[in-house]
Amino acid sequence: MVRTSGRHEDGELGITMEDKRILIVDDDRDFAEAVACFLEANRFTVFKAHDGKEGVKLAKLERPDLILMDIMMNERTEGFFTIQEMRRDPELKGVPIFVISSFCTHLPDFEIPQSGGWLAHDMFFSKPVDLVQLLEKIRQRLGKAA
Repeated sequence: MVRTSGRHEDGELGITMEDKRILIVDDDRDFAEAVACFLEANRFTVFKAHDGKEGVKLAKLERPDLILMDIMMNERTEGFFTIQEMRRDPELKGVPIFVISSFCTHLPDFEIPQSGGWLAHDMFFSKPVDLVQLLEKIRQRLGKAA
C-alpha cells in the first residue's frame, strides 16, 4: 500500500479538491504512479494498491471519495470480483468506482455499458486513458466543475 499526498509546495489551499481522496487499484505500477502524479498535481490526495485484496483493505482503511479500478490484474478478472466485494460492503457500496482498463483492447468486440449495470461501476475508461477527460469526470462526480 502506498499513500501519497496532494499538497503543493506553496501550501496554498484555495478552492481545491485537496480534501478529496482517490484510491487507484492497478497492478501496473508505472501507470498507477503516472495517474497519481497527475491527480496530485491537481490537488487530490491519492492512495495506491496494486491488487484487488490490497485495494479492498486500503479502501476500508482510508475511505476514499472515488476509486479508479483496473480489471485485469494478477488474475484476468480480479477487478470484477474486487468491485463486487466493495459493493457488498456497507461502508464502500456508495463509493463511485471508475474502471480504467485495457479490457476492451484485449477483447475488442466486448463492450461495457457506460451505465454500470452488471459490473456495478460508475464509469468506464479504456487504456490508454485521456487524463484531462478523466480529471473532468472525477471533478463532475465529486461535485466540482472541471
